[in-house]
Amino acid sequence: MPVEIKSPKEIEAMRVVCRLAAETLLEVGDKLRTGMTTADIDRIVHEHTLSQGARPAPLHYKGFPRSVCTSVNEIVCHGIPDATVLRNGDIVNVDVTHVYEGFHGDTSATFYIGTPSADARHVTEVARRALDLGIAEVREGARLGDIGAAIQEYVEGEGCSVVRDFVGHGIGRKFHDAPQVKHYGKRGTGERLRAGMTFTIEPMVNLGGWEVDVDTGDKWTVRTGDGKLSAQFEHTLLVTRTGVEILTARSRALRGSENVAALFVA
Repeated sequence: MPVEIKSPKEIEAMRVVCRLAAETLLEVGDKLRTGMTTADIDRIVHEHTLSQGARPAPLHYKGFPRSVCTSVNEIVCHGIPDATVLRNGDIVNVDVTHVYEGFHGDTSATFYIGTPSADARHVTEVARRALDLGIAEVREGARLGDIGAAIQEYVEGEGCSVVRDFVGHGIGRKFHDAPQVKHYGKRGTGERLRAGMTFTIEPMVNLGGWEVDVDTGDKWTVRTGDGKLSAQFEHTLLVTRTGVEILTARSRALRGSENVAALFVA
């Protein structure tokens, strides 16, 4: 499948929808509290998205029943919001995707609920740094394999693993489009990046092995094969002539995720 190169008009539309998605993720951070349920998160996302004039892309996408994915602790991705109560020490990834004026914006972050354990802190901060390192590889002329290699080298060096079964993706008028953006691989391999490409980088980092299991009941929920913790961060990106633009960049620190230095004081 050919990779779409966005026109200036399409790029501007992507900027708008990605900004809206980032604002909704900020809203989630502002309201997350111990004792909430993941269904509460779904309600926050749904209502905030609609208030922007956008719609939640996950709702009814290939049968997904909610407006956002909420993945708690050992859930890697595609967690379905329900009556699960968020407790002190949990980590939860909230994956927000908007559709606005025909274009998609996709972003996620892992939040700390209360005070994290050492393991929860480690896997979350490794995932955060892994995304940053992947983004740093994005420039015109680089290759997709450069992104994957940078992420894999760092994550494995930190004693964690990178999920292989789920990857980043092209995005625009389609939720999931070409190219596939693997979070592992070899430098100098894969498709060459060109200005005007838009895609996500969203490394899923496991504290244990990279193998995962898909729930045989709901067909969506993905868990670590060994039951250990998993964390993820995601941005939608634009390849530019001079490097990369983070389309889902946030206007301020994300409460419960980026402003928690006090939790880490020994």
